[in-house]
Amino acid sequence: MDALTSGEFTEAEEPFRLFASWMDEATASEPNDPNAMALATVDADGLPDVRMVLLKGADEAGFVFYTNTESAKGTELAAQPKAALVFHWKSLRRQVRVRGPVSRVSQAEADAYFASRHRDSRIGAWASQQSRPLETRFALEKSVAFYAAKHAIGEIPRPPYWAGYRITPVAMEFWQDRPFRLHDRVQFLRTAEGWGRTRLYP
Repeated sequence: MDALTSGEFTEAEEPFRLFASWMDEATASEPNDPNAMALATVDADGLPDVRMVLLKGADEAGFVFYTNTESAKGTELAAQPKAALVFHWKSLRRQVRVRGPVSRVSQAEADAYFASRHRDSRIGAWASQQSRPLETRFALEKSVAFYAAKHAIGEIPRPPYWAGYRITPVAMEFWQDRPFRLHDRVQFLRTAEGWGRTRLYP
């Protein structure tokens, strides 16, 4: 019996414990990047924009990812701080949808995560003008070489335009594949009293 049809799922009063359980299973079964998630935002015209990012933290406060604040997603979130996420784990035939407002993580939290990254990734954060036009690949390699030389000794500080974002969910939906497209879907909605749970038609 899987988690979706077990007592653990049907009796759950909040979604975070279930998400943690599914993430643990995905970490064991996905061939790579079980923390990959599709992030949807909207531009100034209200046109949706979506891309894959990596989840770097998840708890009852929300779902955290990091990026260049001057990138397309960063500028879109500055104008409209709301987003949606989708996790899809093909090996488990499951997905999780999340929607909610977005806020910045603290400077200390962003500093701590940036310091934990591989040194070359930290150099890359300085070198890349994310989402903006790039003349040639050589121009990027030149920028990487410049910042590698600039930060050849000592710690590499976090760029002022690189930060973390936290999506605080107001809705989460868990989906499990079933034969003949009769899938299981359970939606959790945040209310003033806590989380409400509703089973949905597939």
